[in-house]
Amino acid sequence: MLRTRGYEVIGAGFLARRGELDLVCRRGNTLVLVEVKTRTTDAFGTPLEAVGTRKRRALKNAAAEYRALAEWRGSIRYAVVGITVTSDGGFDAELVEDPFD
Repeated sequence: MLRTRGYEVIGAGFLARRGELDLVCRRGNTLVLVEVKTRTTDAFGTPLEAVGTRKRRALKNAAAEYRALAEWRGSIRYAVVGITVTSDGGFDAELVEDPFD
């Protein structure tokens, strides 16, 4: 899904002191930090609803740490991939770019 939309995955599972980055991607000259959320049911909300204020803060803190360690000077954007497992064992995926704007 991400590659077909022009994203190049350059890292995964970056652990910071106050957060984690699921995927680190580049799209052109921009670094895109992607949060991946998976749910088997919507009983506790959709995958995208699971990225609340606390998670956003943790992502921004992890992004600041990644920026410093990687010495990244360009722009940083965010995206969320919501994955819902279907009853037949497949899945539905949705990409939301710039979810915090």
